[in-house]
Amino acid sequence: MSDAADRLSEVQAKIADAATRAQRRADDICLIAVSKTHDAAAIRPLIAAGQRHFGENRVQEAAAKWPDLRAETPDIKLHLIGQLQSNKADEAVALFDAIHSIDRSSLVQALAKACEKTGKQPQLFVQVNIGDEEQKGGCNVADLPALLAEAKATGLTIEGLMAIPPADIEPAPFFALLDELAERNGLPGRSMGMSGDYETAVMLGATHVRVGTALFGVRG
Repeated sequence: MSDAADRLSEVQAKIADAATRAQRRADDICLIAVSKTHDAAAIRPLIAAGQRHFGENRVQEAAAKWPDLRAETPDIKLHLIGQLQSNKADEAVALFDAIHSIDRSSLVQALAKACEKTGKQPQLFVQVNIGDEEQKGGCNVADLPALLAEAKATGLTIEGLMAIPPADIEPAPFFALLDELAERNGLPGRSMGMSGDYETAVMLGATHVRVGTALFGVRG
């Protein structure tokens, strides 16, 4: 229990320090604990330490483990941070409080139908392929305005943008670009930054950081 609490406290302190240096409020940054592949036994200590926002990559995995955990702690907020298949849109809208990986027209249409059907709309982020990497999800920077316009036309409210910078390259320019794109399109949310670079992301405008290893520890 104490290990989880110590790791959470350390990450929170680093977020607060980065926010102070950027003349921001730490309370304006949402820390998402990336719990993908971790079981309930690994997640409960973080919940006990006060963490409430958690991120999952797959709808099926989240559906298997989170109903019981949320029954124990009803104020948990669940974020889908992995790629979403259009045929899973109904399940995703029912299960998640936020979806960070909208990246194509077919998914916009599927989510719009799911939201209309359920009467519920999670927080929605468009994922941008900020480094123009073929192997990564996300819409191209040039296609972003059209995708945002389509989402608005369907009645969806887009909260912000999400990105994963290329690995092994200084992330700051990519965070700065995502911040600029969000500002240009009038979006308040910037979902960016992971265990190795969340402090930089906070200094460059992140409103949501997605932290796994720094909270759960290195896998054995």
